[in-house]
Amino acid sequence: MSMSNKVILVTGGSRGIGAAVCRHAADLGYDVAFTYKNAESAAQKVAAEIEAKGRVALAIRADSAVDGDTLKAFEEIDARFGRLDALVYNAGITGAASRLDESTTENYTEVLMINTVAALTYSREAIKRMSTKHGGDGGSIVMLSSTAYESGSPGCVWYAASKGGINAMTIGLSRELGLDGIRVNAVAPGPIDTGISTPEQQKIFVESTSLKRMAQPHEVATVVMFLCSEGASFTTGAIVKVAGGR
Repeated sequence: MSMSNKVILVTGGSRGIGAAVCRHAADLGYDVAFTYKNAESAAQKVAAEIEAKGRVALAIRADSAVDGDTLKAFEEIDARFGRLDALVYNAGITGAASRLDESTTENYTEVLMINTVAALTYSREAIKRMSTKHGGDGGSIVMLSSTAYESGSPGCVWYAASKGGINAMTIGLSRELGLDGIRVNAVAPGPIDTGISTPEQQKIFVESTSLKRMAQPHEVATVVMFLCSEGASFTTGAIVKVAGGR
């Protein structure tokens, strides 16, 4: 392994936007570490695609809700690569949809744990490795937000709240880390065709956009990787909507 290769960590990299980010990062010359929760065969497939592009792939089984898994993931990256240049925090769940008065504390606590609390933990560990104040070379953090932060996502308000938290964290960390060589940005996708929505939901989503279609995961991944690149060297604290004009 060449020490000059940049290393990116993508959480939730076995499918959807995360997998698209992994592929695009490999195309751009990054070695790629990514986490997945249970989808072993999907993770192996993504790893094989990264390696077919001539890059090193490290698939790490880690549940974002479990602190010990997070710390173990970073230990694996330290052992394998000895460096980290970019973190893309993409792991996220919506929880069971309902009105708040019909939901359980467990349901929305798990969403906030995975979508927001774990994003803080992953960022904390990435900062320790990337910050010039800790002897690192600097780097980039990109958080996956959602346009739900604007709509408030009635029927799933905790999901919108978790993404509102991501936006506040993005702005706060960008200011906190300005002199650490680390830029922090967020991408807020609108409706993405990841195969989870019903045909009825898809119709509503499509109508809500100016382009009258849903996005493909790679259309989000290109913006994520632009924010990681030198092309975005003066961009920090930005929340970039990739939402087809929704």
